Amino acid sequence: MDFDRFRLRCFMERLVAAGQCQVIDEPIDLIDVARLLDGQEKAVWFKAVGPERFELVGNVAGSRHRLALAFDVKPHELPLVIRAAAQNPIKPVEVDSSAAPVHQVVAVGDAASFLNLPIHLQHELDGAPYISASIDFARDPATGGTNIGIRRIMLRGANVAGVDLNAPSDLRAIYLQAAERGERTEVAYVVGAHPIDLIAGSASARVKDEFELMGALRGSPVPVVKCKTIDVMVPADAEYVLEGYLEPSGFIEAEGPYGEFLGYYGEVKKNPLFRLTAVTHRSDALFQTATIGGRFLGRTDTSQLTAAKTEATVWGALEQAVREPKAVCCTPSAGGMFNVRVSLRQRYPGEARNVISAVFGSVADVKHVFVVDDDIDVFDDGQMDWALSTRFQADKDIVIASGFRAVPIDPSLGGARTGAKAGFDCTKPMATGKPLHYVIPEPPVLKPSAFKSALDALASGPASFLELMAAQGSRDGRDVLRVLESLYAEGRISREADGRYSLRTTRK
Repeated sequence: MDFDRFRLRCFMERLVAAGQCQVIDEPIDLIDVARLLDGQEKAVWFKAVGPERFELVGNVAGSRHRLALAFDVKPHELPLVIRAAAQNPIKPVEVDSSAAPVHQVVAVGDAASFLNLPIHLQHELDGAPYISASIDFARDPATGGTNIGIRRIMLRGANVAGVDLNAPSDLRAIYLQAAERGERTEVAYVVGAHPIDLIAGSASARVKDEFELMGALRGSPVPVVKCKTIDVMVPADAEYVLEGYLEPSGFIEAEGPYGEFLGYYGEVKKNPLFRLTAVTHRSDALFQTATIGGRFLGRTDTSQLTAAKTEATVWGALEQAVREPKAVCCTPSAGGMFNVRVSLRQRYPGEARNVISAVFGSVADVKHVFVVDDDIDVFDDGQMDWALSTRFQADKDIVIASGFRAVPIDPSLGGARTGAKAGFDCTKPMATGKPLHYVIPEPPVLKPSAFKSALDALASGPASFLELMAAQGSRDGRDVLRVLESLYAEGRISREADGRYSLRTTRK
């Protein structure tokens, strides 16, 4: 097995070579990590964090360009690649512990401690330091396969932490069923993962074993190894693995506040307790932290990962609603979830409304849908603003509905459990009766002409000024004006409704 192809360290080296990573060699304290990451456009590689001089990386997935680089595709192709992978699962391959790089260093029992890791305080009002870039792995008793997700962990001490399980998720369902039986839920957390694995942790898939989705996204089988202290499989090529279990005592641990992915704080909640039983890692492991919340949402790991997941989900809904969707963009500056832009080539009147309805009803918790024609680049804020300004009338092109499932941490809900959605039809009417009404002006480009002169072209039928220039062999235009001037004087020229010139059959 190639244990380095999807290793985080190797990907970081690619980012450095591509100019997408800032390397900080000088020693820094843990309290300075968040400040140096805040608003950073590049990934950051800290070479000496804390008195132990840990290597720590952050903001790895904080741009669409870096996510695309992880998949070796163009940025706009991301949702289609993720969507296609879900249709082609690849089974994992188990390797022996002696061969697994993540088992090169093993600490079990009292030797396993959160306090031996570079876990930092991320926001000024956070309840404690958080592990924010962890992927959780748990065995699903119902299927026998592995469930994969992304969860944050708030430290309470050397081997106890609170894990956020308030939001609906497969792990929450697995935990509640186990807790009802009075049983522990064994969970392993990977910290230090390739961006493709982070996408796998955030994506939704209807597969028995979600390692198959991770393998599909990688394009090759995931090498997996059994944990040292629990019956859970994890990627053998990870940087760190934190093994342990969720206590069956229920939602008893005060967890939070925490700076959430929408840019505001989440309140203190009650969550289950996680007890650490082992820490395993590579001999030269990188620890990882994720950027989340704050004033620069578009540059954070969480918004970019959420946007990738949302776009893939929306594509799935569009495939059943319209014939030719062209592009989908979920803006990371809105948390990667709430505002979605869709371009399509309309074949029939009403297809823009189909798009709005399809996105409203999808599992991607979108609040606002902006639909444009395929001549608009949905990744260009200026073009989107132009379409909204010139192709949208608020009294007839907006769709508003209420009573939808909502994300509880959205502060605009005001405590309500359901919310409203709005769709903006910013497409051109399919027929206006004005041929130039929605034609976009472009710089003139001369094309070869079959005519010997402007007069020959006019004799053949109506022609634009540019077509007359081409026929005249002109790269100036003023010589064409002289031809037209004489025709005007003779009363032989007229204009079509679309502005083209034509010869009169009779003099005027």
